[in-house]
Amino acid sequence: MAVELKIKIGGEAGQGMQTVSHTLAHVFARGGLHVFAIQDYQSRIRGGHNSSAVRVKDMPVFAMTHGLNILIALNEETVALHSSELIKGGIIIYDGERIKIPIRERNLFSIPLERLAKEEGGDKLYGNSVAAGATLGLIDYDFVPLAEVLKDVFGKKGTVAEDNVRAARAGYDYVRENLPDPFPWRLKPMGDKRRLILNGNEALALGALAAGCKFMSAYPMTPSTGIMTYLAGKAREWNLVVEQAEDEIAAITMAIGASFAGVRAMTATSGGGFCLMVEGLGLAGMTETPIVVVEAQRPGPAIGLPTRTEQSDLEFVLHASHGEFPRAIFAPGTAEEAFYLVPKAFNLAEKYQIPVLIMSDQHLADSYWTTDGLNINKISIDRGQLLTPEELSRVRGYKRHAFTESGISPRALPGQPGIVVATDSDEHDEEGHITEDHEIRTRMVLKRMGKYRGLSQEIVPPKTYGPEGASTLLIGWGSTYGALKETVDILREEGLEVAMMHISELWPFPSEAVTRALERAKESFVVENNATGQLAHIIRAETGKTVTGKVLRFDGLPFSPEYIISHLKGRRANL
Repeated sequence: MAVELKIKIGGEAGQGMQTVSHTLAHVFARGGLHVFAIQDYQSRIRGGHNSSAVRVKDMPVFAMTHGLNILIALNEETVALHSSELIKGGIIIYDGERIKIPIRERNLFSIPLERLAKEEGGDKLYGNSVAAGATLGLIDYDFVPLAEVLKDVFGKKGTVAEDNVRAARAGYDYVRENLPDPFPWRLKPMGDKRRLILNGNEALALGALAAGCKFMSAYPMTPSTGIMTYLAGKAREWNLVVEQAEDEIAAITMAIGASFAGVRAMTATSGGGFCLMVEGLGLAGMTETPIVVVEAQRPGPAIGLPTRTEQSDLEFVLHASHGEFPRAIFAPGTAEEAFYLVPKAFNLAEKYQIPVLIMSDQHLADSYWTTDGLNINKISIDRGQLLTPEELSRVRGYKRHAFTESGISPRALPGQPGIVVATDSDEHDEEGHITEDHEIRTRMVLKRMGKYRGLSQEIVPPKTYGPEGASTLLIGWGSTYGALKETVDILREEGLEVAMMHISELWPFPSEAVTRALERAKESFVVENNATGQLAHIIRAETGKTVTGKVLRFDGLPFSPEYIISHLKGRRANL
């Protein structure tokens, strides 16, 4: 029998919902269970309603679904907003000594979170640990892993670790001694195998380290900031320079300068910041300087919803900058995939001397997944036609932008003996000097755009899931992967013939593979977090095929399988 448990913690910003969910997620991951954790938060330092949710299963899980077993309410508003999500037998944990809940609410269980924190831990701030302990007591889960996690987190803060452990134990014991009726759900560790748990930003940062990135410059902008802060914390250990620039224009031009000097360099931002980076992107394209840019989307335009999710920048990123130059665009669907796509982005950036863009979003950036591990042996480093000193010693009259059949010019670095590396943001000749010669201009454009011939061969086909030739095909990109995969499972259990295609390497567009998939299906639906169906536009432009319909969401929230299914059934009689 499948094991599944869903827990949500709600309250105001500053009350520590993420602390509880993060702690529980790590406890379950240490027990060999599979975890998916998500947060929903407002753009406020304090106040407003925030929530974090954890879904635990005995099999891989990639999305959040409807329904809750446990709701931990740190304020009254949480009950008002989320009590309807409880499934039959679910329970609401709250501190009845601090907050008053209308008696009409069902399945209430009051725990004196603040009092126990003060009495056992010595500080009311440890109320989150009390809540975590109470949750484990409720589901009869072993307490020892929670104590281990708390000691790992607070181990460098003196007595704070033991204080938190005592507070957590108080919550654990209180539930076991005072719960009037046995809780319907129990959860046990699956064994000694510990699973790695990480979010999208951490995965992207780890991928950059694995790829040999040595310079990152960025200006903080939600939801991309976690990439910079993670790398900054590893800078000394990995001999990495992380620079917080004064703005996004400086961030991308610093990264271009570092790459021109010879190190692997990247930047990260969100849509508004990428707007400022666009001229710099064109500079990288014109000077054929490798660079990796992470564009973590959030709803726009302007400030939009700074802490929510959306996929509305795809066509912007595809066409960003004036003029024409080649680029590659990736959009990972999970944290694990994000880790492996970053090294590929760096390899393609240097091999083809182009900008490569990795599209994330708040859902991917902030959600946590468990994985069995990240295999560094799967990663290879390809620096392209980067000339060695020995090769340079045989070069006479080095030309940075030499015409070649592939469009890729041998690349040397400034400061290497015996050569001068010249380039310019104006159109230039083979040596990199400014020119307005019409014939050279034509040849240079064709040289740069000719890189697409080789670059297109580097793009892997979209992932598919479900029976080949299924009558209904669901199509997505980026962070919709988990919800789409579970949608297919649910509909197939209902006896429907459904499959999915997920495109994570978006540009150059894999036209042939997408065309074949569309021709096999009787009907096709694009599922994406935007209002206009941007992937559907690209499919039509690149394949000449029009999808049957679109399932779109742009309220700032990610897809759930239930949302997708309800909208599909609303427009298709055979679903």
